[in-house]
Amino acid sequence: MRTGSEPVTARSALRLRFWLSAWGMVWAVFGTVVFVLVGRPGWAAACGALLLVVAADMSMVLRHLRQGPHWQPGRDIPPYEPDHGDGRPRNRDDAGRDRDDR
Repeated sequence: MRTGSEPVTARSALRLRFWLSAWGMVWAVFGTVVFVLVGRPGWAAACGALLLVVAADMSMVLRHLRQGPHWQPGRDIPPYEPDHGDGRPRNRDDAGRDRDDR
């Protein structure tokens, strides 16, 4: 069910993005070095630019991972507020867990 808040509450697999960035960084460094050694400055520049993009992405991912559960909520926190059908909000505590006020 869509609630309309998906762009605000979307989550990303940050650990997967970190490891994919690390893999991309290894290949970008390797490509840059190899193309410099074989005398292909255009390809070396392309790999160097890719290395800058990967480094920027990795720094952002690491920043979000360090921010903790705000960016990586646990399994007990749903990705969005479910629609109750009557417009009432969910009853949550400060940590984002459901309160039991019965």
